Amino acid sequence: MSKKVSVVIRNKNQEKNLEFSLFNLSKRYSEDIDEIVVIDNDSTDNSRLIGEKYGVKWVNISDFGYGKSANLAAKSASHEIVVIFSAHAFPISHDFFKLIKNRFEENPKLAGVRCIHTERDYKMYINGVAPEDSPIDSALLFAGSAFSKKVWEKIPFKDSIVTFEDKEWSLRVLKEGYELDLVPAIFCYDLKRTPASYYFRFKTETQGNYDLWGTKIRFSEVAKKIVFGHLGLVKMFFVETYFMAKTNFFLIYFILFKQSSKK
Repeated sequence: MSKKVSVVIRNKNQEKNLEFSLFNLSKRYSEDIDEIVVIDNDSTDNSRLIGEKYGVKWVNISDFGYGKSANLAAKSASHEIVVIFSAHAFPISHDFFKLIKNRFEENPKLAGVRCIHTERDYKMYINGVAPEDSPIDSALLFAGSAFSKKVWEKIPFKDSIVTFEDKEWSLRVLKEGYELDLVPAIFCYDLKRTPASYYFRFKTETQGNYDLWGTKIRFSEVAKKIVFGHLGLVKMFFVETYFMAKTNFFLIYFILFKQSSKK
């Protein structure tokens, strides 16, 4: 019997992205998926109305954490294969869910699959880099990955984890003898970050790298980052100014000497 698929989308105040994601899923993949669940973190925009429009299962989480929301996603999903997206990520390849289902049906020891959204992902796939050989780079990524609910029931995510809940879980399931796979199912990660969101990501990933890999920060690295970071800003300012001026001079020249010569 064919395994069924639950799609779970984590969302917070992303009504435009959520609307497109649900429209894309309903228009192109309705025959491949059996359920859509939205895990929403107290959105104050029109996200809930959009969810109702597409008839999704709506689950709210107030005390958001990456580990907690992943556990809630697994708990809320009705089916064995759980495909998890961020609201700003969506599948592209026409056989996206078929590829995922085939891998799970072929391999009873499969705990999860990572899908492709970057040049690096594709190169790892083509070069045959297995997740167990490079778990940091090719472990699951919950912006667009799938995992087995049956495996999750035995090995749940850690509620307390700050970030990298996907990679931390990947390491544990590999140690327990399960397998992960990288499949050529392509998705788009369409996120426009602000300076504030870049800072939040940097802060959480610094903590996550320390908790998961033991990565320590040295004062020399901070000093180097400050010096080269400011030098980079100065360089960027002069380069941008130079080419802006060059572009404007070219336009003036073009108007005066190229366009006018054809009159």
